[in-house]
Amino acid sequence: MRTLMKIVALTTMILTIAVSGCATTDTDEPEPIPEIIEDENNVPEQEIFLISTSAFENNGEIPSRYTCDGDNINPELVPGSLPEDTVSLVLIVDDPDAPIGTFTHWIVWNIAPGSIIEENTVPGIQGLNGAKGTDYLGPCPPSGTHRYFFRFYALDTMLDIGSGSTRTTLEEAMQEHIIAEGELMGTYSSD
Repeated sequence: MRTLMKIVALTTMILTIAVSGCATTDTDEPEPIPEIIEDENNVPEQEIFLISTSAFENNGEIPSRYTCDGDNINPELVPGSLPEDTVSLVLIVDDPDAPIGTFTHWIVWNIAPGSIIEENTVPGIQGLNGAKGTDYLGPCPPSGTHRYFFRFYALDTMLDIGSGSTRTTLEEAMQEHIIAEGELMGTYSSD
């Protein structure tokens, strides 16, 4: 009987501690977002930086000027604050909603850090897009609304791969050199 009472008392104490540890109040401050993302093993990954454009808001609609329904030119893109040890940037523009799987619209590497990618310019070395060309291909969804991601990667090196290389070649070359990344997403519907 005495052992049973000890077990009940111990169980009650453990439950009280567990419940009180889960309680929150309205005065709790939200935890700050860390600058460095860590995986489940607490291994630091890449820093995150912002990408902006005067053409559209993040998650907003891309104006037709930058699509196959318009002038089919790249929008202005402005990478935010980069790590001091950034040597070059890579830009990958793609559509994950394409019927055949992710479609690559533009890949460019060896972009100078701190560059503003002006509208209708080529800021570095271009690789093959999904249509086997090297130029920017604007959004051109066959139906419905698609998402278009403009992803920048800050690298600690310049890449020694030739013009017209594939996305796979680019991703392999930059794999061990990414120190930060940023993303801008816009939507477009040609309906």
